[in-house]
Amino acid sequence: RWKGHLDKLLPAPGKIKKIEHHRALPFDQMAEFMSQLKVKEGLPARALEFAIFCAARSGEVRGAKWEEMDLEAGVWTVPAERMKAGREHRVPLSPSAKRILLAVPKNAESPLVFPAPNRRPLSDMALTAVLRRMNVDAVPHGFRSTFRDWAGEVSNYPRDIAEQALAHVLENKVEAAYRRGDALEKRRKMMTDWAAYCSVEKNETMSDVLNRSQNKLQESKRKWS
Repeated sequence: RWKGHLDKLLPAPGKIKKIEHHRALPFDQMAEFMSQLKVKEGLPARALEFAIFCAARSGEVRGAKWEEMDLEAGVWTVPAERMKAGREHRVPLSPSAKRILLAVPKNAESPLVFPAPNRRPLSDMALTAVLRRMNVDAVPHGFRSTFRDWAGEVSNYPRDIAEQALAHVLENKVEAAYRRGDALEKRRKMMTDWAAYCSVEKNETMSDVLNRSQNKLQESKRKWS
């Protein structure tokens, strides 16, 4: 009765459904939060930390396998069957993300990077439980929004680069048809800057960190000139 009749008069249910946003942490609180997360023990905490540095979905991280990781090239290749859009996605690994992988012990009985005690993938609740124990009003998926807010409000990276980092499908069909590459190296720099921002001390800004780095570089040049 709906098809051919009411659908001509009323909007589709999906268009009037209320959108519920995932609870996210403001980006200016990330440095303090990450410093606390870093000292938490257990694979769920490391999985959450890795997901944040990669701006990845929880399911992609919980199902990650060692065979997908190329530490030498610094690339994590998520196969199409595990991606929401059904397309292979390459994630550039920042030094912070690689540090986690190098510290995580390999389980000879499981191909997973972050296996549960039963050698199966961690549950999404395992990562959520980490946040609850830290009394943080956010969910794992919300950190993708935090990353997107940082990219749009703090960084100078183009919108399409940030969207590619999140593995979002381009809405513009014409642009999507002509965009063949995945801007891996541009995204590598962005993810490294994101990790650096998350490591900034509480009372510092990103500009303070960049200025300090520039000053150290100039001091080195004077020293050796």
